[in-house]
Amino acid sequence: MANKRDYYEVLGVGKNATDDEIKKAYRKKAKECHPDLHPDDKEAVERFKELNEANEVLSDPQKRARYDQYGFEDPMAGMGGGGNPFAGGFDFGMGDIFDQLFNGGMGRSSRSQGPVQGNDLRYELRITFEEAAKGCEKSFEIFRNELCETCKGSGAKPGTSPVTCTTCKGTGQIRQSGGWMTTVRTCPTCGGSGKMIKEKCSSCGGTGRVRKKRTVTVKVPAGIDHGQTIIMNAQGEPGMRGGPNGDLYIVVNVKPHNLFKRDGYNLLLDFPISFATAALGGDVQVPTLNGPVKYRIPEGTQPGTEFRIKGAGIQQLRGSGKGDLILRVKVEIPRRLTNKQKDLLREFDATTGDREYENRKSFMDRVKELFQ
Repeated sequence: MANKRDYYEVLGVGKNATDDEIKKAYRKKAKECHPDLHPDDKEAVERFKELNEANEVLSDPQKRARYDQYGFEDPMAGMGGGGNPFAGGFDFGMGDIFDQLFNGGMGRSSRSQGPVQGNDLRYELRITFEEAAKGCEKSFEIFRNELCETCKGSGAKPGTSPVTCTTCKGTGQIRQSGGWMTTVRTCPTCGGSGKMIKEKCSSCGGTGRVRKKRTVTVKVPAGIDHGQTIIMNAQGEPGMRGGPNGDLYIVVNVKPHNLFKRDGYNLLLDFPISFATAALGGDVQVPTLNGPVKYRIPEGTQPGTEFRIKGAGIQQLRGSGKGDLILRVKVEIPRRLTNKQKDLLREFDATTGDREYENRKSFMDRVKELFQ
């Protein structure tokens, strides 16, 4: 318990926060540390678990009241299997034991009867390297369950209404008492809604939902990288009993480029030059995402030398700057020379020495030292 953070601190709200403020704070922070947005980040997973635990307690009026009074040292903790009574819910119907203690066992469960947020959806969006670097607008189709327009989501035939469930008497739960312990399970007849539909809607079959194909348009920001996620709020499936819509998580899949590789906001380019250009220097045309630019290769450039072209990289996702284009020089040795070319090279080699080949001179000096 000593290492656990206060639940109000986890959500970033005050102790007098309203239910709506708690709900908004949870949704905001859940999006910030959702594991989908931070792949391979174990700390994000732990923060998300901690956030869910805090929300489960503070969004439940009875759990919140006990937490406000006792903190983590709830005197009733031993009745449900020990440990933290607020972590991951209660075993053996503990929430309903307190229902009976404080409400006489007559109230409905807020979890089964209250608003429920709709399901989130996930879509993998494939874009090109250039679209990721410069930004774009993409449209795609998704299937999602939506409220039935015929019955307005009630599931009942137009002109009729759902009636109170005869099995659970509208509570949405079946309670069974055995001595001092009460166990609770969701009503199998109404599925926890407390309502029954006698005449089902012909359009949705009584589910209140119909599956529809929708076209979604999203603006992909410049600088987004492979594996990052765009969240479109309230574009998921509709909630239950007046709950808010879920969200749409768009995971970006960037197609590799045939020339460039990405390193953060920098671009890497393996750039081949001739032996003559490396030795004598010269102007070359370097490809960039915005077209070719002229660049001067200095005299005596060695293989593997890197040159940086400022501002020719990727647009920063949350800024106005750009990365750089880094050229990695690859000196290409010619093949299939003519006899004349070979003679010229032999003549050239015969006129050069250690002064022109600094690395070779240093290497040979070290070899001499080794054998001496």
